[in-house]
Amino acid sequence: MTINEKQDEIIEEFSAFDDWMDKYSLLIEMGNELDSFDEAHRKDQNLIEGCQSKVWLHAELNDGKIEFQGDSDAIIVKGIVALLLRVLSGHTPDEILDADLYFIDKIGLKEHLSPTRSNGLVAMIKQIKAYALAFKVKQN
Repeated sequence: MTINEKQDEIIEEFSAFDDWMDKYSLLIEMGNELDSFDEAHRKDQNLIEGCQSKVWLHAELNDGKIEFQGDSDAIIVKGIVALLLRVLSGHTPDEILDADLYFIDKIGLKEHLSPTRSNGLVAMIKQIKAYALAFKVKQN
């Protein structure tokens, strides 16, 4: 699936709910379904700065595609991590760098996050794109 197909799938899943409490429940469920995070990657260098809660992000380049692992100590944030990884993991650095993450606005996520969580979301995206840029440079 392309990044946009994954985003459209998420938009469709969230559009099934009108109430934001139900959408938060879906987000929490997604966080709970996140692949387990390798304890070896739970180190300070993988912590994302700018997040109120702790968020770890690890990336590896395999066959030209970046595989991300992530985790958080906050349940809603873990759901946000799960969303971002679902959309961006398994894609090339160029695909990630060129991605317009429109699903965030379409599902109303940003407007339903506290300012600190919203800043954290921006920091997570920034870190994912930084990994993509670093891997792109390494490839060339």
